[in-house]
Amino acid sequence: MKKIIVTGHSGFIGSLLTQLLLKQGYEVVGIDTKYFDKDCEFFAPNEGFKEIKKDMRHVTEKDIEGAYAICHLAALSNDPMGDLDEQLTYDINHLASVKIANIAKKAGVEKFIYSSSCSLYGIADGDHALDETADFNPVTAYAKSKVYSEKDILPLATDSFSVTFLRNSTAYGISPKLRSDLVVNNLVGWAVTTGQIKIMSDGSPWRPLVHAEDIARAFIAVIEAPKQVVNRKSYNVGQCSENYQIKDIANLVGEVIPGCKVIITGEHGSDSRSYRVNFDLIAKELPNFKPQWNLKKGIEEVYQAYLKYGMDDVKFNSKSFIRLKELQYLIANKKIDSDLFWS
Repeated sequence: MKKIIVTGHSGFIGSLLTQLLLKQGYEVVGIDTKYFDKDCEFFAPNEGFKEIKKDMRHVTEKDIEGAYAICHLAALSNDPMGDLDEQLTYDINHLASVKIANIAKKAGVEKFIYSSSCSLYGIADGDHALDETADFNPVTAYAKSKVYSEKDILPLATDSFSVTFLRNSTAYGISPKLRSDLVVNNLVGWAVTTGQIKIMSDGSPWRPLVHAEDIARAFIAVIEAPKQVVNRKSYNVGQCSENYQIKDIANLVGEVIPGCKVIITGEHGSDSRSYRVNFDLIAKELPNFKPQWNLKKGIEEVYQAYLKYGMDDVKFNSKSFIRLKELQYLIANKKIDSDLFWS
């Protein structure tokens, strides 16, 4: 039974990945600083695996010894959190990631699988779907940290130490550690709690979308693939059919949720990112990667889960489901310091 390390196992995607790994019979060890612990649970994550509570900046070789693969997801996970302190974003998302990759190589880990992002493509014309050879054009600290990490981790790859980058599309869906600040989950939340979606732009920017559970499936596909296939490779994670303009996402939410009014203001939005992404490579080289979700099915899942949970305006906008608010709470109450270390 192969041991798999999941960093960030207590996060939105990591909590789903640990479930799938356990179901497939892997030995799982999670490493997470656990900023988003019990107060941020939508429902209880699976147990039955070893957990190490540790900041990524403090991970040692002993923490990862005996592992076949590391799925490195831990990061300050979105743009608002990245803007909290850009230097911290680089320290945690970039420098700590490179350090862990070096430690993994020294410890004899065979596969290092890094959770990157399609956001590193940044601003594109939207007329052409970008494949893995496209230029980087990051516009946020979060996206830049992913670019720097890829560039610094790639040279560590050898025939015995396989390095793979999974450039995830914008995630959505239900998870034990729900996030309401992701575009699909957010729009469904507004529809459920207010009966209205208001897009403060013309809704034209493009986004590739993927269910968080399908991102987890991509990690497992890399774990199962031959090293010679996935080593030194980057894969866009998603499906070509799942590129959407923001207005189309909003309108589909409006179709699924009864009585929801969709308003598109038509003004120029504050978010300049727009990119469509090509996913032919992952479909060709990782045949074990079989996505189970599309956007409409995902919207229906989120909608039904919100109804069952009794999602209202207070819960939806609380620190339980908005990562930046939870971090700000922990800092204000001196549970963590300004460098995000536990007090």
